[in-house]
Amino acid sequence: MCPPFLILMTANLPRTEFAQALRAIATERGLNAEVILETLREALVAAHKRDIKEKGEEPEEYGFEAVIDKVTGEAKIFSWPEGKKDKRKDVTPPGFGRIAAQTAKQVIRQKIREAEKDAVMGDFQTKVGGLVSGVILRFEGPDVRVEIGRTEGLMPAAERVPTERLDPSQRLTFLLKSIEETPRGKQIILSRADPEFVKRLFAREVPEVASGSVEIKKIAREAGARTKIVVDSKQAGVDPVGSCVGQKGVRVQAVTGELGGERIDIIPFVADTAEFIKAALAPVEVKSIKIDAKKKLAVAKVNEEDLSIAIGRDGQNVRLANKLTDGWKIDVEAVKVVKKAEKAEKKVKKVKKPAAKK
Repeated sequence: MCPPFLILMTANLPRTEFAQALRAIATERGLNAEVILETLREALVAAHKRDIKEKGEEPEEYGFEAVIDKVTGEAKIFSWPEGKKDKRKDVTPPGFGRIAAQTAKQVIRQKIREAEKDAVMGDFQTKVGGLVSGVILRFEGPDVRVEIGRTEGLMPAAERVPTERLDPSQRLTFLLKSIEETPRGKQIILSRADPEFVKRLFAREVPEVASGSVEIKKIAREAGARTKIVVDSKQAGVDPVGSCVGQKGVRVQAVTGELGGERIDIIPFVADTAEFIKAALAPVEVKSIKIDAKKKLAVAKVNEEDLSIAIGRDGQNVRLANKLTDGWKIDVEAVKVVKKAEKAEKKVKKVKKPAAKK
């Protein structure tokens, strides 16, 4: 079928062909025919005002209106002195059919692009909060442009993993974090640093998480270094930690592989605050813990040789544990381990009797 912008250029076509073509392209591309016509009318007025301005006239002194015959596609321009629409007259210049045809072509192409973009955005709107696969396209300063199917997404610097090296054409998995309005239109925001990314990876690898029989209750993450997740079972007989680890660790290894080796501690949820804080300090065994509920302060004691592990590099382990405990402050102290030989020696000294007199 002949496109509408070509039909506009042809005067001797049947009266219904323009209308049929307009309906056809509107249906095929998911566009509103009246919206196309209104946009075209606005574009024709703008084009005419540019033309008369180039001739030295002042279009601001007049009102203008484009009229398009919905049957033939014929376009005319009417004008009137500002504020006197009742005195409007036909000011359609010679050769205006050619201008109208070119403008129609541009308008329809623009509307098709907008409709296709809206359709794509509508499709991705249903995927917000989920995982998408994409290919690194280019770098815009610290931000990264990513191809995701029929469009592009943006991974801002704040959503990147600081330790992760990215290369053009590299395929990765991303969290589709949000779709935001920007001066350049709607923008898909991607992330690999958000804690929700880890949660979605577990849902992909662990059927029990996807089905809801295992719940990830809390996540504390320092992207690229370490993540602690708290899991709970919602179904009798289901081991939440074992489900996430998988046989021979295959499930958690799949997640850490996607995260470039980021360490993950999987912690079972415990309702008792003291026991939960002890679990949150994994992998260290806490020997004893003292809590002050009023101050929300917990003092955990670990073996002297485990102190550095409990605190973690630059305080990371205890810092992540703090994030999991909803405002509790955790202090870690060491208790000296008395070895068996030392205990035996002290016992001997204690029971040793004075030597008998001669």
